[in-house]
Amino acid sequence: MKKATKFLLGAAGTALAAGAGVILARAALYRPGPELRAGSDEVSVDYDHVVESLREMIRCKTVSSADPANEDAAEFDKFRAYLKERYPTLAEKCSPERIGRCGVLYTWRGKSSDRPTVLMAHYDVVPADGEGWDEPPFEGVLREGIIWGRGALDTKVTLCAIMEAAEQLINEGFVPENDIYLAFSGEEEPAGPSAGDIVTALEERGVRPALVLDEGGAVVTGAFPGVTAPCALVGTAEKGQLRLSHEAESKGGHASSPPPQTIVGELAEAVCEVDACPAPFTMTPPVEQMLDTLGRHASFPMRIVLANLNIFKPVLDIVCQSSGGELNALMRTTCAATQMSGSPENNVLPAKASVGFNLRIINGETCDEAEERVREAVMDPDITVRRVYAAEPSAYSETEGEAWDRLAGVIKRTWPRAIVSPYLMLAASDSRHYDRISRNVYRFCPLELSKEERGTIHGVNERIPTWKAVKCAEFYVRLIRES
Repeated sequence: MKKATKFLLGAAGTALAAGAGVILARAALYRPGPELRAGSDEVSVDYDHVVESLREMIRCKTVSSADPANEDAAEFDKFRAYLKERYPTLAEKCSPERIGRCGVLYTWRGKSSDRPTVLMAHYDVVPADGEGWDEPPFEGVLREGIIWGRGALDTKVTLCAIMEAAEQLINEGFVPENDIYLAFSGEEEPAGPSAGDIVTALEERGVRPALVLDEGGAVVTGAFPGVTAPCALVGTAEKGQLRLSHEAESKGGHASSPPPQTIVGELAEAVCEVDACPAPFTMTPPVEQMLDTLGRHASFPMRIVLANLNIFKPVLDIVCQSSGGELNALMRTTCAATQMSGSPENNVLPAKASVGFNLRIINGETCDEAEERVREAVMDPDITVRRVYAAEPSAYSETEGEAWDRLAGVIKRTWPRAIVSPYLMLAASDSRHYDRISRNVYRFCPLELSKEERGTIHGVNERIPTWKAVKCAEFYVRLIRES
């Protein structure tokens, strides 16, 4: 018996050692393949013109709302009028159209209509009351080489860069090989229909874009563990969104004599029940491609994990759940309680109370499936669940072929050190509408953004260094030249 035990332990040790050897060997061989090399091309734009254009765009207070009655229509009119005034050649050549409530579409005819390009941005912004800001959010302040204001990043900078590049190239006599459409929405933030209206118009005209580019990932450093090089993350898909309202009713009454549990307490329990039932771990193609692309550039300890993901996937799942944040959001449908309402007075029991949940649906799951999981998690039959809004996850775009190569090549010429990688976009954008007419819909904001800068989007002190805005315009010059 002792000999058998020793033999088994020895065999197990040999197997573990062999297994460890295989794991380490895989990691050692897990290296980058041939990389796209950046060619040399000189691009210049009018620095002062870009800076002043963006500052003036920020001064237009285009704050959108789910209820258009709450918007200042004059500010939106002013913005659209400014585009025509600031870019007169583009307006004359490309005949801007008003589509839907606030969509704007420029049509730039090329030598062919076979493989058109759509360049997107939105000119509406989220509110900013100025509290906590170092500079007023709607004055376009320029201080020490930095432009401050709401929309400086999201996404008036890209709209400005697109217009600057197009105006300059038209004035130079450039004619694109294929048609180019500049498509701008004024109600992206509340998920309004203008972008969808533009897609419908293009669809009715028989337009099938070879490439669509909207906001999304950016050039970031330090965002991926063990990778020191800048990473250009291109969203090849985006998660869906589902908004649910959990609601309960009671007779109300005075807070001095409450029931055993108030409806606010019942809803609080429901939040805990939903939090205790996370969605399953899901590895989507964009995330698999991102891990494979960036993982090959990572430090050796990270390559051990990523080269043997079939072994370490359960560990990765645990790490994701415990850490939360972007890493966890890349791997599953997330559900966050974001709103709670009850009594308007502290000493009054509410007759009605509600909790709002915001779900971001992983690709491969539907809104119906996610909603059913949330409903099953809540044990209280007196709580009703109401769907407020739903948008399914997008389709997957191609990561090889002419469109991808064109975009990746322009990125590499603008940021030669960057690793270009697919990415799953966690937020929602107008680009999801274009799945109807294109398989090459990409989400990439041509800016180098630090973690702190990314945190100012929808937050306080949104701002951009002038050189980054200018480099953004240079990117679009290169992209348009390759149309």
